[in-house]
Amino acid sequence: MERESIILIPTLNEKKNLEKLIPAIFDLMPEISVLVADDNSQDGTEEYLGSIKNLYPNLFIINRKNNFGYGRACIEGFQLIRKDVRHPMSYSMTSDVVREDFEYIVTMDADFSHDYRVIPGMLKQLAEHDVVIGSRYISGGKIENWKFHRKVLSKVANFYVRAILNLKIQDLTTGFNAYRQESLFKINLNNIQSDGYAFLVELKYKLANADVNITEYPITFSERREGQSKMSGKIIWESFKLPWQLKFKKI
Repeated sequence: MERESIILIPTLNEKKNLEKLIPAIFDLMPEISVLVADDNSQDGTEEYLGSIKNLYPNLFIINRKNNFGYGRACIEGFQLIRKDVRHPMSYSMTSDVVREDFEYIVTMDADFSHDYRVIPGMLKQLAEHDVVIGSRYISGGKIENWKFHRKVLSKVANFYVRAILNLKIQDLTTGFNAYRQESLFKINLNNIQSDGYAFLVELKYKLANADVNITEYPITFSERREGQSKMSGKIIWESFKLPWQLKFKKI
């Protein structure tokens, strides 16, 4: 499935991580493609990716100039892969045009909190499912290097959202997911308004309500190594409000 798959990695000042992650991904999966959606990083991310393009022809980058945020980076990445970009001036390509024949899309972070080595296993699940969620909260999943209060907060947040929205998904806030491309376009991506953790919840909620076949796959989540987190107080507050807004169709 490697040739039909592309890994979408939203980034913000992740050059040090990408220097290790990109070679590791292509060493494990030589025929897979990678699309980095970068929010105008100032740490040399764009220059680094350009410098290794000749080594990895299946490496692509979107250098986003505005409308920053994790959620918008993912949506623009999805639309570019689909050739369904509605707002072409919001980014500039610094590599060859992404080809059209990708059936499967994986989203992950660049900071090694997501273990790229489990991607082949997640992709295999797409033979029978539309969406595979890399889950910390099913049997076999776990979290490493988090303090106790962060584990409690994350579990409570997932329980809170799951209870309000009546969802069976155990890990609603994970960004490590695999999708059949067609499943993402059973919903209107441009109508997704939230960002950060809230974006991940809203996306999963809308996919579940579009009767998409979703399964969870156990992963080990590790604390980030380098780079800049996209989480903020605003995003956390948005995450708290979102389930009620979705429930009462305010979004």
